[in-house]
Amino acid sequence: MELFGYEFFRNALIGITLIAVASSVIGTYIFARRLVAIAGGITHACFGGLGLGYFTGINPIVMAGVFAVGSSVGVEWISSRHNVREDSAIAVIWSFGMALGVLFVFLTPGYVPELNAFLFGNILTISQADIIMFAIFTAVLIAFVAAFYNKIVVCAFDRDFARVSGLRAGVINTAMTVLTAIAIVLTIKLVGVMLLMSMLSLPQMIAETRYHLLNRLMIASAVVSVACCVGGLFASCYIEVPCSALIVIIMAVMFVVAKTATYVIQKRGDRRHRRPEQRGK
Repeated sequence: MELFGYEFFRNALIGITLIAVASSVIGTYIFARRLVAIAGGITHACFGGLGLGYFTGINPIVMAGVFAVGSSVGVEWISSRHNVREDSAIAVIWSFGMALGVLFVFLTPGYVPELNAFLFGNILTISQADIIMFAIFTAVLIAFVAAFYNKIVVCAFDRDFARVSGLRAGVINTAMTVLTAIAIVLTIKLVGVMLLMSMLSLPQMIAETRYHLLNRLMIASAVVSVACCVGGLFASCYIEVPCSALIVIIMAVMFVVAKTATYVIQKRGDRRHRRPEQRGK
């Protein structure tokens, strides 16, 4: 209980909980579309914005936001208008953003000390302003998903059916991709690239071992993500290791345990349904 006496820990606890909930909603969507790689593409495209921001003297976060939104819209535009597979479009955006980032960082005079923060993050540096900003974003995200849930489900699982049905699949997908980009920009400095990629994929993979409907998958992944993040935050303060690394390890261990338990349960079920003469084989 002594930890709650420190403001930085209270801020970190509230912040990581909000980030876990928002990333679960977004992660479930991109997981259903089999586009987990888009998070990596946007994240690495942000590196180009960071480098340009340091080189020009403009706020790096603002420039990263411009690159993130631009890259997310670019992926949708290239894949839908030019008959290019989405994974190929992501690869182009990913490599182009990283190349620009490396170029501008090299051209920037002096040393850029904050790059490590964007790569690995530090949730303990979260401020009240960050919490308010992300709370607003999380509320907007949940409201948007709740308002257009049925259309989001159709667009995520069957884009061709959505077009035939008259749904504006491009608008829905672009809106969700832009929300993904905004979430990445808001959180990348707090949790880093490593943890952010895990929060957008591992909780969904754990929840999928039991649930398959999109709404249940969102809720279950949110519960898993919050539990892992809060547990990792407390544990990191006691054993004095980086919070992001510990959270990723906890999520990975939970995934292995969940898959193993599912496999054992399925094997037992198969044995029970075998005929008596087959059980000994």
